[in-house]
Amino acid sequence: MTTTTTSTPDAQNVGDMIDRLNLKPGHAAVGGLQWGDEGKGKVVDLLTAGFDVVARYNGGANAGHTVVVGDKNSALHLIPSGILYPDKLNVLGNGVVIDPEQVVKEITGLREQGLKLDENFVISDRAHVVLPYHKIQDALQEAAYVMPNALDQTIEGIGTTGRGIGPCYADKALRSTAIRMSDLRDFDQLKHKLHRIVPIKNATLAALAQYANEDFTPIDVEALLAWLKPLAEQLVPHLTDGAAVLHDRIQQGERILFEGANATLLDIDHGTYPYVTSSNCSSLGVHTGTGVAGHHVTNVIGIVKAYQTRVGGGPMPTQLDDEIGERIRQVGREFGTTTGRPRRTGWLDLVALKYTATVSGATGMAIMLLDVLAGLPELKVCTAYEIDGQTVTNFPADIGVLSKVKPVYETLPGFPEDVTECRDYDSLPGAARGYLKFVEDFLGVPIVMVSVGPKRSQSIFC
Repeated sequence: MTTTTTSTPDAQNVGDMIDRLNLKPGHAAVGGLQWGDEGKGKVVDLLTAGFDVVARYNGGANAGHTVVVGDKNSALHLIPSGILYPDKLNVLGNGVVIDPEQVVKEITGLREQGLKLDENFVISDRAHVVLPYHKIQDALQEAAYVMPNALDQTIEGIGTTGRGIGPCYADKALRSTAIRMSDLRDFDQLKHKLHRIVPIKNATLAALAQYANEDFTPIDVEALLAWLKPLAEQLVPHLTDGAAVLHDRIQQGERILFEGANATLLDIDHGTYPYVTSSNCSSLGVHTGTGVAGHHVTNVIGIVKAYQTRVGGGPMPTQLDDEIGERIRQVGREFGTTTGRPRRTGWLDLVALKYTATVSGATGMAIMLLDVLAGLPELKVCTAYEIDGQTVTNFPADIGVLSKVKPVYETLPGFPEDVTECRDYDSLPGAARGYLKFVEDFLGVPIVMVSVGPKRSQSIFC
């Protein structure tokens, strides 16, 4: 996600806006309903004023959002957006994979800008650690996968960010080659573990490198430990039993906002597999990723761009490879926070969106970047797919089928007016309101917020 937020909220105004959301008592989850980059950071930043704890439950440093502290920008990839509020507790749950170098970099940068990350930032000691060999494996595996063979001379890669996320989650499943944050407390024990793990990694990576015609320098255990030790010394004070902390806060009557990284169409189980990330990034991941049971989460806010974007490999039925697609990319600044890669852009896909809203159990939607569509003479939305001459409204699980679908569009009038100064729903142009109502009616999920710009103030609560 790429979102600009600011650290100087008007608490009264933000609180008033949150009241207008009419959230149910209990806790809330925020998750993307597309392929990521929907603007979750801004929504979390806004909603944090009404909660006591912000807990991230999945993913790693392959997601990002931009925060503005004073006159300086910071790109955060792991630390939750709620860190801008000094009185809120921020938790990295057990479902997150932690790149120690990246999180220390973020801690250092935020402290240099005047933010304190002491009592208000903790990391679950059950979270797994991303190590340098995971990143090497990420790159080598992608290179090996796209190597020509007897059947395929060219093949599309998965589109990994190269941050080692998938290999780290794979080690979590393999168990014997995994390192958890709790291991950073005892370096003697960690040394013994790495002396068993690293030779396995070196053998695996050397074979991958040979197959892919890539260079590989074996990992040295002592050098790895020397690199990791100063990072561990900074992170160990933040380690705790994340699930226990969250349950303690629940018992005290505090409210938790669960923050998801990536998005439902990238979910390892429910996304466009295999062109997905390696974690459960729909709201279903909240419970395994934090240790908080499902009945506690009574609100699920699905974040949706007013159009569609995707980065990396995999089909995207409504992709626009024309002037309109390029216009959306430039106006929407559709370039990744983490990778800088240009995102593919297209019209809003309501077939996919209805599927993800259902899977995630969305109780409300926040429509982001409506301002990007201003000035287009007409707007299209995909309401069905055509597959081999048949019209279908279900989102296919088979990636081969999805790659062949043709979108069936409904055309709606565009709006020429700039909407960045609109502050209530009625002030939006009639065509913009018509577009939003069409989306809401089609999905059967209420729109609770509309964003018309990156600032907190550029938010309309419906």
